[in-house]
Amino acid sequence: MEASDDTEEPPLLLALTRFQVSEEFGFLLPDPLTELPAPYGPWMDIARELPQLIMSHQLRSHVHQMPQLSTQHLRGREELHLAHLVLSCITMGYVWQEGEEGTVQVLPRNLAVPYWEVSQALGLPPILSHADFVLANWRRKDPNGPLEIENLDTIITLPGGESLRGFILVTLLVEKAAVPGIKAIIGALRAILQCDEETLHRALQELAGAIEAMSEALRRMHDYVDPEVFYTVIRIFLSGWKDNPAMPHGLIYEGVSQEPMAYSGGSAAQSTVLHAFDELLGICHHEDSAAFLHRMRDYMPPPHRAFVEEIQRAVSLKQHVLSSGDARLRAAFNRCVSALTDFRSYHITIATKYITIAAAKAKAGRAEPNSRAGPSGGKPPSALEAKGTGGSHIFSFLKSIRNTTREGMISA
Repeated sequence: MEASDDTEEPPLLLALTRFQVSEEFGFLLPDPLTELPAPYGPWMDIARELPQLIMSHQLRSHVHQMPQLSTQHLRGREELHLAHLVLSCITMGYVWQEGEEGTVQVLPRNLAVPYWEVSQALGLPPILSHADFVLANWRRKDPNGPLEIENLDTIITLPGGESLRGFILVTLLVEKAAVPGIKAIIGALRAILQCDEETLHRALQELAGAIEAMSEALRRMHDYVDPEVFYTVIRIFLSGWKDNPAMPHGLIYEGVSQEPMAYSGGSAAQSTVLHAFDELLGICHHEDSAAFLHRMRDYMPPPHRAFVEEIQRAVSLKQHVLSSGDARLRAAFNRCVSALTDFRSYHITIATKYITIAAAKAKAGRAEPNSRAGPSGGKPPSALEAKGTGGSHIFSFLKSIRNTTREGMISA
């Protein structure tokens, strides 16, 4: 339904809140809870000690002694998100405690059943995803202080110390930098419907600025994350049991299914932001890459996935810019595409440093007796050497989506 005049237009806030997108935080969960209700103390006790329990090889025995708790005392989205984060991190630790050569086939019932129930309630898969690890895993040290890395901390952590904390929080700052761009999507689509070229031009400028700010935020990865720690310690705990040679048969969730189930590990491709920008700008990825990206939407909270689908169904920005013949609009559109291309190029630079170069160093170090060990104290993981934690062939994938983004430019 088109509004007859401006007064009937739903305010921006309503349009976003319909999809559980925050005016201030974008796709981040606003001020997540850090404590579950008292009955879930046994989960929290384990979750708070995860790095120590994993590194001392005691997590599995602690999980086996954990009571099976009913999920019926969990109320509301915030409690469910914290429960999902906690159970996800316990699960990753449980599966990977002994490294890729000591994986398990079965997730025990006392963990699998509540995890499945919480996942079903949220519409998320029963594995650690970007929605847990980044969007719902942050708190301010000073509640009144700014959303800056010095004033931020994670709620639940895994092995990897300061580098893991940096990896999560820098990714969170990239999400935060995207917020003006998310609002600009709504502004741009509304401006097209109202044939308001001035407002559309301004929205495109805001979108380009937001994408440039995301690249700026991503650069901080170098300051906070040690490539060796990322590759040899952190990466395995973000890995899933789909397209992973270390777990070719998936995982049986005891009490849920007798057949093993396969889920992809956490991946930047699960971030709703870039999917939304791609849809708005009409970027068309090649078949394989598009199929992987599409599958990653199943790892987003359902309202966020619905937001992307809504943009997909909306009026075509690119067609509008082409048919307007307006050089200013075309330049503003191209600045957005160019900024998105640059962001994806920079992601390739980061992946090269944190995966390819780190893998080569780890390989060289295997011959040295004092080299940094993987989570089990053995050798660093190798099953995913050329793959992302989501299971994609990372460099062919990242280069493909970068190149198709570049092809989205409108030529003069």
